[in-house]
Amino acid sequence: MLGGGWLVFGRGGEDSDSSKSATSTTEPAKDTDDWNTKPAKVQGPKLPPSHCPAESSNCVVASGRVIYVEAVDPDGDGDAHFVTVSEQSVTMSGITIFDVRADLRPDPLPGIGDLVGGAGPVYPGHAGQKQIQVDEFHVAR
Repeated sequence: MLGGGWLVFGRGGEDSDSSKSATSTTEPAKDTDDWNTKPAKVQGPKLPPSHCPAESSNCVVASGRVIYVEAVDPDGDGDAHFVTVSEQSVTMSGITIFDVRADLRPDPLPGIGDLVGGAGPVYPGHAGQKQIQVDEFHVAR
C-alpha cells in the first residue's frame, strides 16, 4: 500500500516532475578504505631455500604444490613420493616428482596443497619418469 501511495503522489513515476526536481546531483562520498580496493597481504608459510652442491652437474632445485602423495612405496624401502604442480617441470610440463628417501621423510608428511621444495639429482623413476631424488627436502610451515 505504501508503494502505491508513493506513485500516486508523484514520487516514483517516470512522468513526475517533482521526482526529477528532488533528485540530488551530489555524488556519494568515496570510502578510501573499501575492503575491495586494497589487496590483502596474506602471509603464508615460507619455504626454506634449497641448494645444489657446486660440484653437482645433475642437480635440480624445484618447488611446487602437492597434488598426490605416495606415502608407502611399493618397493618397501621407506621413501615417499610427492607429485607437485611446479614451474620447474622436471617430470613433465608443469609437474615435478620428488623422491624422498626414508631418512629425509618429514613428519608429518605434507598433504595435498602443501608447498614443498627440494634439491637433488634427476634420475628415472620405476615407470621411467624423471624425478628428483632429493638430497634436501623442505615443507613450508
